[in-house]
Amino acid sequence: MKKLIKNVHVLTMDAEKTEYPNGYIMIADNMIDAVGGMEHAPDEKAVEEIVDGKQAIAMPGMVNTHTHIGMIPFRSLGDDYPDRLRRFLFPLEQECMTEELAYHSGKYAIAEMQLAGVTTFMDMYYFEDALAQATDEMGSRAILGETVIDFPTCDADTAHGGLDYAQSFIPKWLNHELITPAIAPHAPNTNSPEALKEAVRLSEQYQIPLTMHVAEMDYELDHFRDTLDMTSVEFLDSIGALSERLVAAHCIHLTDQDIDLLKKHHVKVAHCIGANTKSAKGVARISDLLDKQIPVGLGTDGPSSGNTLDLFTQMKLFANFHKTELKDRGAFPASEIVELATMGGARVLGMENQIGSLESGKKADIVLVETCSVNMFPLFDPYAALVYSANAGNVQDVFINGKRTVKDKVLMDRSIAELRQNLAEQMKEFTVKAKERL
Repeated sequence: MKKLIKNVHVLTMDAEKTEYPNGYIMIADNMIDAVGGMEHAPDEKAVEEIVDGKQAIAMPGMVNTHTHIGMIPFRSLGDDYPDRLRRFLFPLEQECMTEELAYHSGKYAIAEMQLAGVTTFMDMYYFEDALAQATDEMGSRAILGETVIDFPTCDADTAHGGLDYAQSFIPKWLNHELITPAIAPHAPNTNSPEALKEAVRLSEQYQIPLTMHVAEMDYELDHFRDTLDMTSVEFLDSIGALSERLVAAHCIHLTDQDIDLLKKHHVKVAHCIGANTKSAKGVARISDLLDKQIPVGLGTDGPSSGNTLDLFTQMKLFANFHKTELKDRGAFPASEIVELATMGGARVLGMENQIGSLESGKKADIVLVETCSVNMFPLFDPYAALVYSANAGNVQDVFINGKRTVKDKVLMDRSIAELRQNLAEQMKEFTVKAKERL
């Protein structure tokens, strides 16, 4: 089936950052067939569906490189407590997180992302098989990794039980059109060296991504410095865990040697500026990483850590924090920040040949951002508008793999009210237990 999106300002995000101020995009089934100016648009009689963008900005679907979509129930819970992780998150996951709760949280989180123009995400959580089912039903593109950690969890009776879970989870989803399974050790300091090595082995065996929180916590750094006189990145290198398959989340506390090791082993970085700064952990050395040509993409972290799952928030925070950190207003022009949210994220996930830019032969993951709302006028620079002016509410239409999932700011095949009601029903016990800890 052919669809024509017309009358849009196309930001292709290709290598030359080609723009078509009055352009079109032709979709054939699930692929982009052609992109160009309206003067070269195909005959409308040759297409089955026409979408008039009404001068919206057309951009590639955004890529969220680090999420925990099963954690919607934790949003706004104990946000300002210094010991939030161990006071709320770990114990409530153990007591209350179930497969059904994770599933309904996942669907709600994916709906939030689709409405915000996020078409691809990478997840780390428990019950990833249920989250894969939720992703499949919602029609998003994703890489999903089962968490491995050194204590029993809500979906494993033994420490490092995620490794056993992954043995069945990975083969089940290996050949799915939109879903790629992964393995996700929680962090270097929350797993034994043996468990980390087994996770690496699974990643090598199935040629799948590996993702992990790296250099995020100060006590993580203290642990390796005090016990091994190493950084956590140096430790991962010593056990053979650094490779082109690793997506390292956060990477806030990196030394020059750490950055050189990431470069040497072709590691990719998921940068979560919102969660990192909200928790007062610091601002990662993204300028230094990019100078070394280390792939970097934007991530929201979980809805408990960063509260929102949209990348408009991350782009704006990225600009504000990094310009301030570098004391340079000209650092990271808006077009470079939009690239981090699109093509940069695609590179981090190893999907740069499939998504991340609007080019013929790539998957039809496309977002239209309307320019009619009060905050979107005037429009001198569409990149600046996306980074500094726009918000998730400006997303007008979303296509994932050629299928329209959002039309005129509304989910096409799902009711957000129904998704919320289903999640609220599953959250009853969780809500009671959560309030007891406040």
